[in-house]
Amino acid sequence: MRESHAQKNHIMQQTDTLDATDSRLLAALQRDATLTAQDLGERLNLSPSQAARRRQRLEQAGVITGYRATVAPDRIGLGVEAFIHVVMAAHSEENARDFRRLCDTRAEIVGAWTLTGEADFLLRVWCADLAALSRLVQQALLPHPAVARVQSQIVLDRVKPDAPLPLATG
Repeated sequence: MRESHAQKNHIMQQTDTLDATDSRLLAALQRDATLTAQDLGERLNLSPSQAARRRQRLEQAGVITGYRATVAPDRIGLGVEAFIHVVMAAHSEENARDFRRLCDTRAEIVGAWTLTGEADFLLRVWCADLAALSRLVQQALLPHPAVARVQSQIVLDRVKPDAPLPLATG
């Protein structure tokens, strides 16, 4: 059963201030989302039921928004990571909606952000190789009527991969 907006707000008010144990729980789950209540309890010096209740409260409050596996790109045939700056041809609601739809339909686009500054969008993409990146740019992005210009930057090395969010310690 889905919670109402009012229920979620009430839970969120109860969670506005995370204590040190909540922060440690979140840090542990960001490192390893497969931890059981037993594992969390041992790490946090809590009983498994206390750890489970804290986790559930943070999930219900929307602090924890989901869990996912991290996959090694090279092991599934993805050899090129790139960031692409996109400048829109015209700034209209329709153009933005159409471009967002394109982003949603292209599996290579794994992240998309709107920006301030020169570019309107920043895309993070993963492709099998440079030829696949070129096809994405030349056959999907540049021909799109909402797009005026793109600039690609190919990642040479991941110095600091996606890291856990910083958490207050108490």
